[in-house]
Amino acid sequence: MDHAKAPLHGAGAPDRRVEVAFPPALREHTLANMRDHLLALQEMQAALAAGAFDRAAEVSERRLGMSSLQSHGAHEVAKYMPPGMQEAGSAMHRSASRFAVASQDGAVTGELKPALAALAEVTAQCVACHAAYRLK
Repeated sequence: MDHAKAPLHGAGAPDRRVEVAFPPALREHTLANMRDHLLALQEMQAALAAGAFDRAAEVSERRLGMSSLQSHGAHEVAKYMPPGMQEAGSAMHRSASRFAVASQDGAVTGELKPALAALAEVTAQCVACHAAYRLK
C-alpha cells in the first residue's frame, strides 16, 4: 500500500476498513498493546529530540521491534488477523528493529536524519494498517 495515498477516514466519511473479529479478551489486550505502541512512539520521539539515541533504540526494540513479539502475544493474535493485517504488523515490527539500529548508529555519528527516516517508516506501517483494518 502506498502510505502517502492511504485513505483518510474523516468525520462523515464511510468507514470502509475491514472489520477484524477478535475474542473480547484478546481484543482488549490488542487495543492496550496498540495504545502502548503509541506511547512508545512518543517516547522514541522525545528521546531523539533530547539526543538520547540509545534510549530511543532501546524503547523501539523492547516495545515495538522483533524482540517484543513474544511479550505482545503475537502468535496468539496473528491467527485472528487476515493476511494483509499480519503482513502490516510484521512490517511494523521489522521497521521498529531497523529504527533501533539507525538510532544506535546516530549515537555514534550524531546524525539525526537516518533515525528520523526510519521512525517515519515505523509510523507509516501503523498508519497503513489502521487505514485498512479495525477491530470489531
